[in-house]
Amino acid sequence: METRTVSDELLQRASKIRLAIFDVDGVLTDGRLYFLEDGSEFKTFNTLDGQGIKMLIASGVSTAIISGRKTPVVERRAKNLGIAHLYQGREDKLVVLDQLLGELNLGYEQVAYLGDDLPDLPVIRRVGLGMAVASAAGFVRQHAHGVTCARGGEGAAREFCELILNAQGNLEAAHAAYL
Repeated sequence: METRTVSDELLQRASKIRLAIFDVDGVLTDGRLYFLEDGSEFKTFNTLDGQGIKMLIASGVSTAIISGRKTPVVERRAKNLGIAHLYQGREDKLVVLDQLLGELNLGYEQVAYLGDDLPDLPVIRRVGLGMAVASAAGFVRQHAHGVTCARGGEGAAREFCELILNAQGNLEAAHAAYL
């Protein structure tokens, strides 16, 4: 992963986060869809992203996935990582966001979202830290608070998680747990 200087504004936004939400296709994956002859689908996930999500959860930040598509492999991945809130087959991402905020008693400023395409844009614009992956659609990148250096499925979620951990003073401890 590329190292970069993070603005004070991004760090300030990230310091308030209590819930991190991820899109799947193009964010936790590279965005390509693989269909087998029998009609089943498979996706590839990056282990760096998974470790970042686990470290974020261990620091006390809640996690969620909101995806427009619905596949069993995403349910399995979410369970393996310990992601507590999973919403699949939902294009109405703002409705899901508001539902989650009510359940968790959080405000928009306490939420971070990582997305890549137009269905993600309303949430990116509404939350306290709305970010896009480097491979996101240009219009989405223009309206995000920040853009990762890494592309979707190639460590972008890890970068996003480490930004939050760093802003909250928890990155060193997360790394130290493996020394």
